[in-house]
Amino acid sequence: MDVLDVIVIMLAGLWLFLPAMLPNSAAVVFGGGKPMDFGKTIKGRRILGDGKTWRGFFGGGMAGVVLGSILMGIAYLFGKEAVWGYGGIWGGVGIIICLSFGSLLGDIMGSFIKRRLGIARGKKAPILDQFDFVIGAFLLTALFYPRWVYNTYIEIEGWHILALIFLLIVTLLLHRAMNIIGYRMKLKDVPW
Repeated sequence: MDVLDVIVIMLAGLWLFLPAMLPNSAAVVFGGGKPMDFGKTIKGRRILGDGKTWRGFFGGGMAGVVLGSILMGIAYLFGKEAVWGYGGIWGGVGIIICLSFGSLLGDIMGSFIKRRLGIARGKKAPILDQFDFVIGAFLLTALFYPRWVYNTYIEIEGWHILALIFLLIVTLLLHRAMNIIGYRMKLKDVPW
């Protein structure tokens, strides 16, 4: 395996994860309306907070599914489904749905944990803020498509673990950039 092969593996890992990266930003755009926790509390603290809405959840999730469908179409168009695609059509759609909605479920769990720790909405929670959606996307996808997750991001002999490492580094950088952009567009109250 040469350097070009390793670069392709890393870029493929990022490409395939894009449907999990879009939903949280799209949820901000589509958000508003009824909070998912309906304003309920546990021991005096909101379950999730006003930032997690049904409209944002479904709008963000569907944005990821649409993006994933486009990526899958591009891969098939160029005949690269083995590396740049999600496999067969139905399995691919399932993977995309799991990545998209799993990322939102991870973000929701992050908010739940922050509320239990007494961290207010919009306040920093290092590591949790950056990786909750990644963990959610991987957990839900691994639940239904464990072989795909293993082959794409974990398998060591083929250097696919580098795809995961690259993805985590890019996630840190993109998270910061997207939060600043969202803040400047007045879609977020804080730039983190």
